[in-house]
Amino acid sequence: MSVWLDIIGIGEDGVDGLSNSALECLKNAEVIVGGDRHHTLAPNETAKRIAWPSPFDAMIDEIKSHHGKRIVILVTGDPLWYSVGARILKAIAKEEVRFHPQLSAFQWASSRMGWSLADLETLTIHGRANSQILPHLAPDVRMLILTQNAESPAAVAKLLTDRGFGASRMTVLAAMGGEREERFDGVASSWSQQVPDFHTLAVECLADEDAKWHSRVGGLPDEAFVHDGQLTKRIMRSTTLCALAPYPDALLWDVGAGCGSIAIEWMRAARGARAIAVEPNEKRISMIGENALQLGVEKIEIVQDEAPQALQGLEEPDAIFIGGGLTSDGTFEACWETLREGGRLVANAVTIESEARLFSLCEEFGGDLSRISVQQAEPVGRFKGWKPFMPVTQWSVIKRSANK
Repeated sequence: MSVWLDIIGIGEDGVDGLSNSALECLKNAEVIVGGDRHHTLAPNETAKRIAWPSPFDAMIDEIKSHHGKRIVILVTGDPLWYSVGARILKAIAKEEVRFHPQLSAFQWASSRMGWSLADLETLTIHGRANSQILPHLAPDVRMLILTQNAESPAAVAKLLTDRGFGASRMTVLAAMGGEREERFDGVASSWSQQVPDFHTLAVECLADEDAKWHSRVGGLPDEAFVHDGQLTKRIMRSTTLCALAPYPDALLWDVGAGCGSIAIEWMRAARGARAIAVEPNEKRISMIGENALQLGVEKIEIVQDEAPQALQGLEEPDAIFIGGGLTSDGTFEACWETLREGGRLVANAVTIESEARLFSLCEEFGGDLSRISVQQAEPVGRFKGWKPFMPVTQWSVIKRSANK
C-alpha cells in the first residue's frame, strides 16, 4: 500500500507554521478538504475545495471517491488529538495515510496558562454533552476543554456553579498563535464574557464548602443514583468493580442493569470505557439515562429487553456483569459464549437459587467465589446497633481456553 491521503494540522499562522513536507503536499494537492477557516489559511489556486459535510460519515465516502488523486485534509492542530484522524483510520488503512501534526490547542493553551500539560485533564465537549467534564471534577483539578461554540463557557460555568465550584477560575483562549489572539478571564459564578465561537476553555476548579463531586474510584454513594431500590449497594458495587477491573476503551455488558450503577461507574473509571446496560423495566431504563447524564457518561448504550434474547447481536464484550437474570435459562450461556478470551465475568447472587447456580458454575468453569456480608450502624433508640444487609455471593472468572 502507498500513501495517497495527507492530513495536515494547521494553526492560526497558516502556511508559515507548516513543515517543508506539509507545504509540498499542500502545493501539489488536487483535492483539499477542510472547514472554511482552514481553506482561508491555506492558499492553492488549482485544487478542488471540499467543505466538511454533516454527518461526517458522508465525508469518508467523499474522500474515498478521490482515491488516485493527491488529497489533503486540513485540520486544526494535531490530527490525532480529539480530531478527525482517529475516525479516518477506522475507514482507511494507516499505511495509506500520512499525518503532518501542528501544535495542538492543548499545547498552546497550557503554555499560555503556564500549566504543565502532563498534569492537566484534556477534554472535549465539541459535539458532546457538557456533562463530559463531570467525572473529572474535583478540587484543584485543572482542565483544558475544546468547546462547541460561544455559548459553551457560560454553560460550563453554570454546571460548575450548580455543583458548588462557582469560585473556579475560567479563561477563554481564542486564535492562539495568530495576530487575532484574544484572552477572556472570569469566575464561574459570575461569568458574563462574550467570546468567539472558536476557542479553548481553561478551568481551574475551586470547590466551595458544599461542593458536590465524586471520585472516579468505584463505590459512589448510593444517593448519587436515582433508583427504586434495584441498586448494587455501595460496598458491593466497589467490590464488583474491582473484580471487573475497568480499563481504557473496554466494553462491559451490564446484564440486569437496574438503575445502571455498575455500567456507569465502569465508564467513569477508565478513559474511553464503554458499557451496554441491558434492562427490561421501562422505569429503570429512564433512571439509567438520567443517572448517566448526571454522572457524565451520556454515551452509555441502553437495551430494553430480557436476557438472553436481548444479548443477540450485541458487540463482543471485554467484561460482563450479571446482576440479574442469572437463573434465567440461557443467560449465562449467551454471555459466556460471546465473552472474548481473556475477558472477565462477574456475577452476584443473593437468593439461594442463584447462589446454587454460582456454585455449579464455579465447579464447571473455575474462578473465585466470595461471600460478602456487610453491616451498617443504625439508630436503636438513643444508641446505635449493627444492621446486617443480605449477604452476597460473588463469582469472578476469567475466560481461558482451559475453562471454555
